[in-house]
Amino acid sequence: MGDVLADPPLRGIRVIEVGNYMAGPFCGMQLADLGADIVKVESPRGGDFARLLEPLANGESGNFARLNRDKRSLAIDLKHAEGREVFRRLARDADVIVENLRPGTMNELGLSPRSLLNSNPRLVYVALTGFGLDGPYADRPALDIIVQGLSGLMSVTGEEGGAPVKVGVSIADLTAALYATVATLAALRARDRDGAGQLVDVSMFESAVSLAVWEAGIHFTTGEVPRAAGSAHKLVAPYQAVAASDRPFTLGATTPANWTAFCRTLGLGSLEHDPRYADANSRQRHRAQLVPAIEAVTRTRPAAHWLGLLRAAGVPCGEIADYRDVFNDTHLRARGFFVDLPHPVLGTLRGLGSPLRLERTPVRHQRAGPRLGEHNADVLRELGCTDADVARLVRDGVITSA
Repeated sequence: MGDVLADPPLRGIRVIEVGNYMAGPFCGMQLADLGADIVKVESPRGGDFARLLEPLANGESGNFARLNRDKRSLAIDLKHAEGREVFRRLARDADVIVENLRPGTMNELGLSPRSLLNSNPRLVYVALTGFGLDGPYADRPALDIIVQGLSGLMSVTGEEGGAPVKVGVSIADLTAALYATVATLAALRARDRDGAGQLVDVSMFESAVSLAVWEAGIHFTTGEVPRAAGSAHKLVAPYQAVAASDRPFTLGATTPANWTAFCRTLGLGSLEHDPRYADANSRQRHRAQLVPAIEAVTRTRPAAHWLGLLRAAGVPCGEIADYRDVFNDTHLRARGFFVDLPHPVLGTLRGLGSPLRLERTPVRHQRAGPRLGEHNADVLRELGCTDADVARLVRDGVITSA
């Protein structure tokens, strides 16, 4: 084990985040976890729309506070000429801008990505949009559900022949945010090597379509259009949820060794040697016959019975947990995945930690998300503003008086 360093990986990196709700802020949260100084630029008129998301306590959103941990809030009016000048000064000293406003908004404000990059050649400008900065859809507004529908995700989610169903979490937003994080780190590495920043263009649409790995393989090879299949895998079997006497559970017996162990554990020797089920591909082709044969056995006993036997035999299997189960999971608690962060109004907030575990330079979790404009004075003083300057900006309505 190497020595643990006090400084996280991105210490010294200044990120300006301009955005709402999910994709931009989730990217900013990843960078904050890695130690970057995130200055979240918000409108004085309410700030990030996520501040309105329930549950609320004394006007503060617990969802916002968790999503925006370890950031500083600068509430400044970018429609005001002096507000825009403050932003330009911020951008000249920044390493990264992460922005997910409506397409064209920054151009309309006179803060186009290209102008900011010209003013700071080392800047990495990350534009997170629904459909990208060019192309026929570029000007369309986007929400997670719109992108899930267009990307094909909803066509393969849910039960076979059922109504369209979206993925239960905001997968298009979150995937785009994670791609944006990867791209940011790559652009910073390139800047270290070459001395130049660049524009990063990440779209929710392309991010969501990129998840169709197996579906693309099927369609580009055979022309088949993949459809929803419930919990079953598109290519191999058995790999899905099956019924027990009390509740469903999941299993995956797709390798030769696991298939043999599975059949012998459940007393299904006849299936093990049936030529229809000789390998994972043929089992998938005959899934309509295979799964009922499996469930004829698994329905006779509770899920816990089968899970105990299958785990002892080394067959991958698991419970189907709800989030009460997940948020009290003994393994996650033992690994210290959940974090408790202080907030001046909401008290101590328990939230999700980071799955990134770096041995020598661990991620940091210090405080919950900021109140609107909480760090106005601090950030402006770092730009060289005096207390009198800050007071004047408040008086002129450029910033809040937080």
